[in-house]
Formats: sequence, C-alpha cells, structure tokens
Amino acid sequence: MSLHVFKHPLMKHKMSIIRDKNCSTKMFREVVEELSALMVYEVSRDFELNEIELETPISKTIGYELAKDIVIVPILRAGLGMTQGIQNMIPSVKIAHVGMYRDHDTLQPQVYYAKYPKNISTSKCFILDPLLATGGSISKAIEFLTEQGVKDITVLSIIGVQVGVDKILSKYPNVDIYLISLDEKLNDDAYIVPGLGDAGDRLFGTK
Repeated sequence: MSLHVFKHPLMKHKMSIIRDKNCSTKMFREVVEELSALMVYEVSRDFELNEIELETPISKTIGYELAKDIVIVPILRAGLGMTQGIQNMIPSVKIAHVGMYRDHDTLQPQVYYAKYPKNISTSKCFILDPLLATGGSISKAIEFLTEQGVKDITVLSIIGVQVGVDKILSKYPNVDIYLISLDEKLNDDAYIVPGLGDAGDRLFGTK
C-alpha cells in the first residue's frame, strides 16, 4: 500500500484554523472532528458494498449496505478527538481503544490498555492518531492489531512527517496511510514542524 495526502480545499482551510496557536480548545476540538469526517468521507469511496432488497413507500427496490464491519481504533488519548466525526458519518462503526505510554528506559511505546470487539479480525480497521511523528505509537498499534488477526488496516492522521511514514511502511507495507498534510520534519523534542503542537493537550485543554 502507500501514503496518500489529501488536497481538498476544505481540509486545507480547516487545517489553517487548528495550526493557529490562538485557536481555542473548543474550536480545535470541533475542527478536528470536522476534518476526521472529511477524511473518512474521502477514504470510504473505495468501500465494498452488498446489495440488499428493501421496500420504499412506493415499491420494492435494491439498496446497499457496507460489506465489512468498520472498527475505528483511536490511540489514547489524542485519537479520541477523531472518533466523533467518523461516528457521525458511519454510525454503525465499532470502537476499539488502545492506550500506550513510553517506557523511560527503552523509549519504546508500551500498551497499557486494549479493548476491542470480538469480530475485529474480520473487520476493516482504522487507526486514529492526529499526529504521525516518529511512527512509534502507530507501529505498535499495527503490531497489536496484527496479533489479533486483523489484515485490513488503514492509518488516519491529520499531520505526519516522512520519517514516521517510512518507519511504518518499511515494517508494514500493506498498510495505507492517509494524511491531510505531510509536514517538514521533527525537531529535537520530536514535535512536528510546523505542526500544531501537542494534539492531546490542545484537544482537552490540559496545557
């Protein structure tokens, strides 16, 4: 699979709102939700459908339903900011949760919490994390899902950098990654430049 970077004018417009350091917590949260909805709307163009028979108030006809269950997997905590926008577009989604912390000695992400639906192995899974920086947390989430037997995995991030993208695709070449912006680089503190700061803090007003 590969990296996909959206070029949609509305996405670019809304991205500029949340990049602004003066954007309020309320506005930041709302725009992240809107961007997530726009992303899944674009990605869903390739979803497989099954035909179903239904009856309108006038006559019988053929309708359609999604062929596979959709599971969204927000990485705690920032990924939670992307869930509602996708739920608004696809109310039938199931939500798994993966919580991680960074080990102080190895600096590697460790899973401390995981909860997922029983049918996750046969579902189409979307990992949600607003920022794809080093790629460590997302790679760990992919590893976790793979261990559950999941074969259809897509990553949705608002902003990413090439080094993180390369880390994921070198290890998991069958994963698709979707971004709204591919930014310049990581700074010495592993923040994306120009980025938008710490997505979790800005979503939940903790800084």
